[in-house]
Amino acid sequence: MNQPVQKNTLYVGGLAEEVNESILHAAFIPFGDIKDVKTPLDLATQKHRSFGFVTFLEREDAVAAMDNMDGAELYGRVLTVNYALPERIKGGEQGWAAQPIWADADTWFERQQQEEEMQRIQA
Repeated sequence: MNQPVQKNTLYVGGLAEEVNESILHAAFIPFGDIKDVKTPLDLATQKHRSFGFVTFLEREDAVAAMDNMDGAELYGRVLTVNYALPERIKGGEQGWAAQPIWADADTWFERQQQEEEMQRIQA
């Protein structure tokens, strides 16, 4: 089953160790309103695993951010920015949860879509 790509959530790879969620937020806010920033932590070290996710309210802002930030430098490291896949948002590249979390990745994605639907209805 192919899941649609979240076009307003960006995967940001190549983060320097010093980069935290507020720095990531500051780096991407020039492109538009940000709904969420996540840097999944390694449970053993409690440091992020050099990648994060930035979710924009508007798809167009995510596109602009990806165009401008892919290959850009932040704290001396070159960033990789592309659309996030739902399972990468959930578990990262190697999965950072103690147990497999793929089982609820689908329900997570559905909840995200329901949330967006609710926001559209309320708007």
